[in-house]
Amino acid sequence: MALFAPRQFFLLTFLSVIGLMGYGLYSQYVLHLEPCPLCMTQRIFYCLTGAFALLAFLHNPAQTGRRLYSIAMILSASLGAAAAGRQVWLQHLPPDQVPACGPSLEYMLQTFPFSEVLTTMIRGDGNCAEVQWQFIGLSMGEWSLVCFTLLIIAGLWQCLRKA
Repeated sequence: MALFAPRQFFLLTFLSVIGLMGYGLYSQYVLHLEPCPLCMTQRIFYCLTGAFALLAFLHNPAQTGRRLYSIAMILSASLGAAAAGRQVWLQHLPPDQVPACGPSLEYMLQTFPFSEVLTTMIRGDGNCAEVQWQFIGLSMGEWSLVCFTLLIIAGLWQCLRKA
């Protein structure tokens, strides 16, 4: 007997992403931790991964469809892991090598061309190197990398399973 039916797996994945996004919003609005551009990029990829899981849950496709949804989840989670990895890399740079801090994302959206905002969101800036929160010795960026890695592994498992 399978641990989870495919549909249950997609629902669990979607609910996990809701939990991760919920904590991200809690940390922003209750703990008053301002998200950096790379944090916002990661949120986009969490939402995209969760959207693919929700679509798969609602659609309840056959094996080929499950694989396609799983591949879409893996790709979006991989892009999120890349953003989280970049943030972790920035956080571990020596202080003299950290890029300069930029303006807030809200200001950039109001002032700069969208292409420049997008570039900053993908590359990050000095704000992304600042560690404002830790749990068990890992920063939020490191935890995000762990979560994206788990989503990738779960997607691979769903994609390769026979049931």
